Amino acid sequence: MIIDFHTHIFPERIAEQAISSLEEHAGIKAATDGTLEGLRDSMRQYGIDFSVVLPVITRTEQFESVNQYAAKINHTHNIISFGGIHPDHDHVTERLEYIKHLGLCGVKLHPDYQGAYIDDIRYLRILRECVRLKLVSVIHAGLDIGFPAPIHCPPDRALLMLREVLKDVTGDSGIVLAHVGGHLQWRLVEELLVGQNVYFDLAFCMNRIEPEQLMRIIRKHGSERILFATDSPWSNQGEMVSYLYSLPLTDAELDNIFYKNARRLLGM
Repeated sequence: MIIDFHTHIFPERIAEQAISSLEEHAGIKAATDGTLEGLRDSMRQYGIDFSVVLPVITRTEQFESVNQYAAKINHTHNIISFGGIHPDHDHVTERLEYIKHLGLCGVKLHPDYQGAYIDDIRYLRILRECVRLKLVSVIHAGLDIGFPAPIHCPPDRALLMLREVLKDVTGDSGIVLAHVGGHLQWRLVEELLVGQNVYFDLAFCMNRIEPEQLMRIIRKHGSERILFATDSPWSNQGEMVSYLYSLPLTDAELDNIFYKNARRLLGM
């Protein structure tokens, strides 16, 4: 089984414009057309059993539409959609309970798109409630190649966030730091975040992190807290599968990364 824990799609009416704009800003070419059907085609082609879709709310007024769309596609054709919330939202507990009521098992946070640092009190209150409600939270970490500085979730601020949110937590955090804990900041990830009560996903890491460094992070952090992820459409799902198989991982480690950890987090 293969579960891709980090993918993005757009409603069909805006997908072409959204993909074109993001391609221009980031200077990369999308691997699919950014639609739900495009993701399903990719899954069928490359043997991906489930994909987790991560919507990002960039304006507070998008809350209802984004989460309703997420609920509509959730659990259709092996798609698992998370919901979204913005740090400027009020009534955080009620909003997260609403997301859970819709049947969504987590939320995506993107500090660069949302214009706040991850250790901001607004994110802390969201993440504390996510832990309490057992909602998984996936956080963009490190550099976003489509955005200029500053980086809103660098490893040092991520560590401060984890210490604040988890100071009274003894179980699994359910918090995922995307892009191997901090895109293009992996030296600091090794120094500050490896071993913490947090998951790393592998989204958008292929050909960007040295394989030796990635193996060190996986082995030191533990394969039980690493999630297969592609960031589709910004990485090709098939190429990422092949890349993971090319690493000197054991069968048990591959099973953890490809599906066991995701299945546990998603309650499958």
